[in-house]
Amino acid sequence: MNPILSFIIILIGLYGMVASENIIKSIICFSIIETALILLFLNLGNVGLGDIPIIIDGISNMVDPLPQALMITTIVIGASTTALAFMISIKIFHYYGTLEWDELLEREG
Repeated sequence: MNPILSFIIILIGLYGMVASENIIKSIICFSIIETALILLFLNLGNVGLGDIPIIIDGISNMVDPLPQALMITTIVIGASTTALAFMISIKIFHYYGTLEWDELLEREG
């Protein structure tokens, strides 16, 4: 996957966050941005025609496993953050009766 495509997906997610009027849509767009960032970091950490990181005689071009390990950690943290955001949105809905940004800002303003 091309890093430019990752940037395009990030921009689509940013547009969705800015243009969305619903909290659930904002959370989903945040998840899209997070996934695109993970893909971007994995693309930037990739070595063309690289071998697996096992030290054997004759291997000179190895792929660094650190970005992959960090992105696995990022996926777990992102899933937890998304679950927490959905849980908070449920509590907001039970308290206010709506998930629309405009209505929530009118009630608090």
